[in-house]
Amino acid sequence: MDAAPQRLRLGRESRLAQSRDFARLRQRGDRLALGCLVANWNKLPAGTRPKLGVVTSKKIGNAVARSRARRLLRESFRQHQHEFSQPAEIVLVARNSIAGKKLAGVEKDFLAALKRAGLVK
Repeated sequence: MDAAPQRLRLGRESRLAQSRDFARLRQRGDRLALGCLVANWNKLPAGTRPKLGVVTSKKIGNAVARSRARRLLRESFRQHQHEFSQPAEIVLVARNSIAGKKLAGVEKDFLAALKRAGLVK
């Protein structure tokens, strides 16, 4: 019998919410700009869950465009959260080029950034 499939939820325990966490990752974490996003990350000890924070600035566009960018980045993380070779805290900063992109394009940039960072298998 097959094992139960992994849940792809993005619950409260998988999110970075406090500004001090964002600031800590910006100062001490590693950074990589690729495609439509900038990734800041810090590796976590084994056995913990990966965490995500998303930043969108007004340069991207109006509130609708910023919300869409946040949804696309969160969805990319949600679908691939179980593929990490080591858990990490990640802050994704959307760049201007994310405006008008489809999920497939954002997901491609997200995975390329994680591979270059050595965070996915």
